[in-house]
Amino acid sequence: MEMNISTFAARVFEAAKAAGIAPAEISYSSSESFGASMRAGALEDYNVSERVSLMLRGRVGERIGTSSTQALDEESIDLLIRGVMESASLIETDEQDDILPPDDHYETVCNYSEALDAVPAEAKIALAADIDRRMQAADARIKPNMSMVRSAKETFFLRNTLGLDLSHTSNMIYAYTSALAKEDGHAATGFKLLWGYGMDDVNAETIAVGCQEDALSQLGAGRMKSGMTPVVIRGGTMADLLSTFSGVFSADNAQKGLSLLAGREGETIASSCVTLTDDPLMPWGMASSPFDHEGAATRTKNVIENGVLRTLLHNRKTAKKAGTVTTGNAAGGGRVAPSNFFIVPGTEALDSLLAQMGDGLYLTDVSGLHAGANPISGDFSLLSRGFEVKDGKIVRPVEQFTVAGNFYQLLKDVLAVGSDLVFEGSPVGCPSVLVSGLSVAGE
Repeated sequence: MEMNISTFAARVFEAAKAAGIAPAEISYSSSESFGASMRAGALEDYNVSERVSLMLRGRVGERIGTSSTQALDEESIDLLIRGVMESASLIETDEQDDILPPDDHYETVCNYSEALDAVPAEAKIALAADIDRRMQAADARIKPNMSMVRSAKETFFLRNTLGLDLSHTSNMIYAYTSALAKEDGHAATGFKLLWGYGMDDVNAETIAVGCQEDALSQLGAGRMKSGMTPVVIRGGTMADLLSTFSGVFSADNAQKGLSLLAGREGETIASSCVTLTDDPLMPWGMASSPFDHEGAATRTKNVIENGVLRTLLHNRKTAKKAGTVTTGNAAGGGRVAPSNFFIVPGTEALDSLLAQMGDGLYLTDVSGLHAGANPISGDFSLLSRGFEVKDGKIVRPVEQFTVAGNFYQLLKDVLAVGSDLVFEGSPVGCPSVLVSGLSVAGE
């Protein structure tokens, strides 16, 4: 018979104590997801899923063993205890992740909406149908693709026998549509995604109109001339680049030789107008949480401040190696990862950035990030699209060209940071930025 998590944890700790496992710690996550997709007036896909996972860690002598389960029943308790004992007996390394008591203080942060939790599936399906209907009634040049609505809820629970007792629940909803525009032998794709914590955040009209405008704006696209070109990078596109290369700011990667930022704290690694922040306490941030997966209190910190590398991101293990303290970025499984990670916005509007650039490229989309970017060296070469800019004004769409550069150098080449910070369905966000130049391979 399944138990609730509190009852199950208490039973596991009793069994662990009887088996000589002390201290012991349970980490538990449960997730619920919903998805509905519409195409041409028909419900094409509908799914609801739930997932539960639990890990027990415990010290057996001088070693810490681990065991996991997806069932909270009596039989699983015995399996978990045996698993920890066996795991501990097989460990040969002296590098052990400690089980520790709670920190003195944890901040309060909210990214959970009770109102969203109460929205019925029928309302979400109706939203997907509304987006689809608006797309079907669009400009004759528009051929709609799929319209979808997704929602998710996750709870993370962490408790140990040293007094740690933490839990955090978050949820969100997003809606998305895409389309193909065709005219005079030219074709272009468009999309629009909105996300948030209530139905008002995913307005059907805004999504449909945004997708249509994106597709139509790209019709008749030409090619950029090859050469080094000044570039304004759209915020969402800059966020894609930052997300791809975010691992260079992980102390774990640095200590393994997988980042060129190892040992460079205190050095200038970016333009003075670049401040890069990791903020797990952001109100309504997608990755906000008052504690990390090790139970360490999280805090807001500038990874880069006015161009200077202030810190890498640490869990307790990497912090111990570096002779510092954790930054609260343990992501489970020994990983280190950012939370809400973004370049702090400046004060200049996009039009101002384009005016400063004069002639150049407004880069709105890149593809092939997994194949065309080296997350260690920082090099990238990506198929792109955007708009050619003359005298600070957009003059025509351009596509089917590549932009190439190096992420480390890109940070140094930022000339100005825009005010339009955006998070496009990801906890990694950016405003638009003006950079002195990227290599363009076009016509």
